[in-house]
Amino acid sequence: MRFFRGVDWILVFSAVILSLLGLAAMKTFGIGINPASPAGGDYYFNRQILWLILSAVVFISALFIDWEFLKTNSIILLFFYLVALVFLAVLLLGGGSVVKGAESWYRVYSVALQPVELMKIILVLVLAKYFSRRHVEIARFFHIFVSGIYTAIPVILVMFQPDFGSAVVMSALWLGMALVGGIKMRHMLMLLGVAVVAGIIAWNFVFLPYQKSRILAFLEPARDVRGAGYHALQSTIAVGSGEILGKGIGFGTQSRLSFLPEKESDFIFAAFAEEWGLIGVLIIFLFFGLVIWRILRAGIYGESNFEKLYAAGLAILFFAQATIHVGMNMGLLPITGLGMPFMSYGGSSLVSSFLALGILESFAIRKKGIFIGMEERFKEGVF
Repeated sequence: MRFFRGVDWILVFSAVILSLLGLAAMKTFGIGINPASPAGGDYYFNRQILWLILSAVVFISALFIDWEFLKTNSIILLFFYLVALVFLAVLLLGGGSVVKGAESWYRVYSVALQPVELMKIILVLVLAKYFSRRHVEIARFFHIFVSGIYTAIPVILVMFQPDFGSAVVMSALWLGMALVGGIKMRHMLMLLGVAVVAGIIAWNFVFLPYQKSRILAFLEPARDVRGAGYHALQSTIAVGSGEILGKGIGFGTQSRLSFLPEKESDFIFAAFAEEWGLIGVLIIFLFFGLVIWRILRAGIYGESNFEKLYAAGLAILFFAQATIHVGMNMGLLPITGLGMPFMSYGGSSLVSSFLALGILESFAIRKKGIFIGMEERFKEGVF
C-alpha cells in the first residue's frame, strides 16, 4: 500500500532488530535449564515474542490515528493526571506488586504492568505541547518553573515507589527538552544549584538504605561484593569476559548459571555482550544510533514546533535510558534498575516505545500528504 511507503522503515527495522537481538539473548538463557522452571526454559523468550507482536499491532494502529488533536486538545493532560493518580493511589492505599524493591508494577490477572513506562511517553507529549506553545516566551524563568512542576509530579511519585532510575530518566528528559526549547544559561546554573540542594536533601531524607548502598557500591564496588556491589561486579565480569568475539551464543556462563541477576531486563546488555563480544556491542550501538538519528531526522522535517520537540524529547528519552543502562552494566554508573529500550524483557516498555514511534510516524505520514490522498481515493471507491 502507498500508505506504508510513507513509513520510515529504517527507523522501524532498526527498532525491530534491537528487539530481536534482545530475544536472541533471552533464548540462550534456557539452554541446559529445566524448561519446567519459571526462571528457565524459554519463559522470557516466549512471553517477549507475544509482547513484540502486540507492539507491532499498537504501532500499526497508531499510524492510522490522526494525532493532530494533541497539539491543541487537553486530553493528553487528562491522561497525565490519571496515571499520576494511579501512582498516588497505590502509594496511599497499596495494591501494587513489589518487584526488585519497587512498588511500581500493577498486576492485572497474570500480566504485570508498569505505568511509569507510559508516563514517560505522556511526559514527552506534555512537555512538547507546553514548550511549543511558549517557544517565544521560553526564556522567562516562569515557564521553565511550570514545566519543571509537570515533571516533578511523576518524578516525586516514582521516587516514593521507589524507582530512582525512572526518576532520573524523566529529570534528564525535562532538562534536555528545556535546553532544546531555549533555556538561558543563567537559568541553567540556577537549576543546577537547586539540583545539588535537592540531591543533598534526597540523600538525607528520601533515599532508602538500599539505594544509598548501591551508590556507595558504585563508588567502591569491592567494599561489598556479596551485597550491594554484587550486581556491578557480575555485570562487569560478563561484559569483560566477552572480549572481541564473545563466548558464543548459548555459552554465556554469567547469565546461564545465574551469576548475573536480572539478566533478562536490567542486565540484558551485559548478558548479550558476554556472548557476542565487542562485535555484538557495536551492532547494538549501530542500530540504536540509527533509531536516534531517524527520530531526530523526523523532527527536523516536522511541520510544527510540537512535532520537532516531540521528536527531540523521544530521542532524549531513549538515549538517556540506554546510556544509563549501558553505564550501569559496565560499572560506570550506579545500578538503577533500568532496562535497555527495545531489548530488555517487559511488555510495558516495549509497547510504549512502539506506540511512541507510531505517533512520530503518523505525523510524518500526514506531513507527506499520503494519508489525505488515501482518504480521497477511498471516497472515490478506488480501494
